[in-house]
Amino acid sequence: LLRRLGARAAASAPAAGAAAAAPASGLKEVQIYRWDPDTSEAPRMQAYEVNLDQCGPMMLDVLLKIKDEQDQTLSFRRSCREGICGSCAMNINGSNGLACLTEVERGEGAATIAPLPHMYVVKDLVVDMSNFYSQYKSIKPWLQGAEGDKVEGKEHFQSKVDREKLDGLYECILCACCSTSCPSYWWNSDKYLGPAVLLQAYRWIIDSRDTATRERIELVDDAFKLYRCKTIMNCAKVCPKGLNPGKAIAKIKKATHGELE
Repeated sequence: LLRRLGARAAASAPAAGAAAAAPASGLKEVQIYRWDPDTSEAPRMQAYEVNLDQCGPMMLDVLLKIKDEQDQTLSFRRSCREGICGSCAMNINGSNGLACLTEVERGEGAATIAPLPHMYVVKDLVVDMSNFYSQYKSIKPWLQGAEGDKVEGKEHFQSKVDREKLDGLYECILCACCSTSCPSYWWNSDKYLGPAVLLQAYRWIIDSRDTATRERIELVDDAFKLYRCKTIMNCAKVCPKGLNPGKAIAKIKKATHGELE
């Protein structure tokens, strides 16, 4: 009897040890870009360790857990947590994306989180979006329709066929993932409008309710504003909404030659 009890105790010992070590299997190292303009320290990558078994599945969950439990000085933007606002755009494991839609990869190897590439950093993962928004404003992203076209003075009529032309365009959330993944935008962001803004420009060019189509085309018909696009297509690869800015840019180029699709 004593032998049997001893054998059972010996057999249960490894199991108990494995159970005690189980939480360690969920540990993940996360390397995060840190820079504070109020200090003299150079930018650096700071390592944190997070237990994924006690955390949500997305990178935004990891960032929130680090900020709440380990380092309250960590700065980043976030809002909706549903891939709608575009606030949490950043470079995750070398690719642009939304932290709220990017799932944490379990397993060996550290995850890396950095600001959107080739943007002025305000602090940590927060970048200056002033130039991006200024470019967006320059294309006049609002409906320019004639008052006489309104139905009963209230709304502009649009057929179902014309409405379908806006699919793949209106869904853009202006997160800037595409523009900041584009090498042409990296080197010419002061002149080249970039994938996101040009996709938005085409969204208004193709809108049947808009009466400023020709003016909109002429506005972007420029060697730098439009033709810096070299169809590298990084924009389509990283878009969190699955859009294709490169296709929209190609259609604008055709529109400048009278072929409006």
